Amino acid sequence: MHKEKSISTMSGWAPLFILLLALIGSIWLLIASLVGRNVPGIIGSSVGLVVTLFLLPGLFVVNPNEAVALLLAGAYRGTTRQGGLRYTNPFYTRMKLSLKARNLNGDRLKVNDLSGNPIEIAAVVVWRVHDTAEALFEVDNYESYVKIQSESAVRHLASAYPYDAGDDVVSLRGATDDVSEHLKRELQERLGKAGVEVLEARLAHLAYAPEIAHAMLQRQQASAVVAARKTIVEGAVGMVEMALQELGSRDLVHLDDERKAAMVSNLLVVLCSEHAAQPVLNTGTLYT
Repeated sequence: MHKEKSISTMSGWAPLFILLLALIGSIWLLIASLVGRNVPGIIGSSVGLVVTLFLLPGLFVVNPNEAVALLLAGAYRGTTRQGGLRYTNPFYTRMKLSLKARNLNGDRLKVNDLSGNPIEIAAVVVWRVHDTAEALFEVDNYESYVKIQSESAVRHLASAYPYDAGDDVVSLRGATDDVSEHLKRELQERLGKAGVEVLEARLAHLAYAPEIAHAMLQRQQASAVVAARKTIVEGAVGMVEMALQELGSRDLVHLDDERKAAMVSNLLVVLCSEHAAQPVLNTGTLYT
């Protein structure tokens, strides 16, 4: 298994200056030797020109947020992240990699959630190359590997949670932060072997599949109505209980069980009604 190791390279400005002087000098000497028919000069200048041209490819440029892996005869020698004009052994094969953060906008995938409902889901993944040796030598194509493994992780994530559930259950729609953290961890486990670091992973699209979208929307609306009614009733019961306790503790009125029941009924109707209640004045008593 390959791991990135650093290799030192020298600044390329001094070699560039020396090689340019050698190139100019070799050309000038070759021309002068040809004019003067100086055979030793022709041979020497030709050799100097060939050597200079051979050494020139040792110059290379490393841009910001870029790394260059160096190989010699197929063997990995190291990676340099030193920016600017650099010089190294001209026999080295150089492979450049970008270290910049990249976005992967995943395609919309149609999968079944934990409850078996067909849904559409897509994710956005922000990633970058962390280990150049693993990215180059542990997988065939690290960019394609990131895309395929991201789709696989999103499919697995969708099948691990229901699309929607109660407040006490983690769901794709109701716990986006937890789901995103789960997706990021799983992606890092999958992509770590390719030398890739996952910076962020979030769901970009989440919806029921078109064939069940209308039915599930009605179900969501019904669930929301039931939940709202439950909250209203719980609050109304608490207010009625508080009203009875206040009346009793202040000794304002004395109510028997039948009058308490009537009062509770009236208060619940007023508090739980969707419309404003219309008061009805009772001119008699409960017993006549």
